[in-house]
Amino acid sequence: MTDVYTLGEALGVVSSGRVRHECEARLDVCGPEFTLAVALARLRHRVAYLGKVGSDELGARVLTILRGEGVDIADMRVTEGAQTGLLLRESRLGRPERLTHYRNGSAGSRLSPGNVPIDRIGAAKILHVSGVTAALSRDALEAVRSAVSAARTAEVIISFAVDYRPELWASVREAEEVLGELACASHLLFLGQEELDLVKPALTAEREVVVNRGQKGASVRADRMRYDQPSLQVPVVDTAGGQDAFVAGYISAALDGLTPQERLHRGALLGAAAVSSASDWQGLPTRADL
Repeated sequence: MTDVYTLGEALGVVSSGRVRHECEARLDVCGPEFTLAVALARLRHRVAYLGKVGSDELGARVLTILRGEGVDIADMRVTEGAQTGLLLRESRLGRPERLTHYRNGSAGSRLSPGNVPIDRIGAAKILHVSGVTAALSRDALEAVRSAVSAARTAEVIISFAVDYRPELWASVREAEEVLGELACASHLLFLGQEELDLVKPALTAEREVVVNRGQKGASVRADRMRYDQPSLQVPVVDTAGGQDAFVAGYISAALDGLTPQERLHRGALLGAAAVSSASDWQGLPTRADL
């Protein structure tokens, strides 16, 4: 049995200072579900990843990393007619980083309901999806819906990270409709403080709601009780990937049967490991490291 099944777009990421002046940049691979899959595999959980990459060097790099980390990539597809997507991150002193997406028509955005293995999702303990994948394209959204439907039919736990990226949505209203729908279908809901208003109907006492407030810590409401976890003080190199690693840590602890308080703590450990590294995933711990 697979512990966690997840689907999304893994893409290349170029990190730099201001591109118009910078002479050097760093190339890596990223994606919320990609980071989560690697994090869970390093903690010795059985995780399967579904996605599409191009028949290019970035796609080869994605597959090499996932395979090397022990992630099940039997459902991954290499697409000849599209390239692997790319994200450009520009750091700016005293200001939020600027993100530029090169993923319209990318291989990852061509994920469709026909690619979703209903039986494999039904055999997993947890299905994890994110708002990023839902925002990529109409086909990708329908693939997420198909996966969620399969999980509900098989009574598989559904984990959903809101992960609102305004630049990927046509409007806030569209985002609210889709994210609210997926949040209401989930059993385990992850979101940031600023995303609470987007999914208000899903904030019920019956649902396990985990709120990550960054440097202010995190909290969870589970079994009608609230638990809080302060942030861990570590040298911050890059905050990208911190939320995805936190989600992975929380899910890992849930799979291990730990309490909500212990789940928050493991989430905080993985989040701290991610932000103290220049990469979203390379600094993530193994189980021995924990």
